[in-house]
Amino acid sequence: MITAATPKGERRRCALVSAAADLLCEGGFDAVRHRAVAQRAGLPLASTTYYFSSLDDLIEKAVEQVGERESLQLKSRVSTLSRRRRGADATADLLVDLLVGDGARVSEQLISRYERYIACARQPGLRDVQRRILKQRSDAVVEVVERSGRAVRAELLTALVCAVDGAVVASMVGDGDGPRATARATLVDVIDVLAPFDQEHRVAL
Repeated sequence: MITAATPKGERRRCALVSAAADLLCEGGFDAVRHRAVAQRAGLPLASTTYYFSSLDDLIEKAVEQVGERESLQLKSRVSTLSRRRRGADATADLLVDLLVGDGARVSEQLISRYERYIACARQPGLRDVQRRILKQRSDAVVEVVERSGRAVRAELLTALVCAVDGAVVASMVGDGDGPRATARATLVDVIDVLAPFDQEHRVAL
């Protein structure tokens, strides 16, 4: 008997979670169904109910994996960033790349992110996962701000992340210049207020 506790069972379980995460990013929550997940993973249909107590359980694990993927992307971007004093425009550009991405159009990753936020209202089990993901995004912003020679106050930078999220969501239903331009305009307006230059720990130009 293959259980989730065996190496083969764990591989199958991981394959199902990965398949569900891919489907979630590609088509939203409606795309994550037992049959679709099993087919994507190349496993029997019954495997989804064997390794997971419910579809909600599988979705929760998929959301967690999507968050882990995003966290790795954030850490990779931030790790290569040099330490130097940056103006509002340069800092805003870095944060837009970090929080929105470098594509001009609305990406599936962005759509999936905000669908997950809204889903928390109906699926309380996702809230802890989403809080961890938001914390990881905020931590990445803190690192970018510090490396740009600016003062860090965690509560203000969390507000900055929320401002970007609001701007991006608004851009999805508007006729403006898209999420990057909208988020950048928001950041340029508030960056010097929420993260002014650090006068005590100046960094070299």
